[in-house]
Amino acid sequence: MKTTVTQFKAYRSEMNDKILNSGFNDFKKFFALDNKAYIDGALPAKMKELMGLVASMVLRCNDCILYHIDRSIEEGATREELLESFNIALIVGGSIVIPHLRFAMEQMESLLSEEK
Repeated sequence: MKTTVTQFKAYRSEMNDKILNSGFNDFKKFFALDNKAYIDGALPAKMKELMGLVASMVLRCNDCILYHIDRSIEEGATREELLESFNIALIVGGSIVIPHLRFAMEQMESLLSEEK
């Protein structure tokens, strides 16, 4: 069974709540550091999300790819910006990225069609 973007977001939110409310404070420290890394600074948040997307594709993490595509779109990334980011990931990561490129294309199309 294929997971939808809505299901992914719900699962991610539910599990993050469990992690952050587990009583183990080091989790909260890491999540706060991660969150802070992607806010506007010398680089705008959109650029940081696209960078996170490229890294996620090269590291071959589909959950991360979906998250960063969604966040990039929320930050105003266009289809063309996403495609150029996918290409950077392919160039850096090589042919092993191709299955994740397929996944990224599918998720991008799904998310962009939801926006209309």
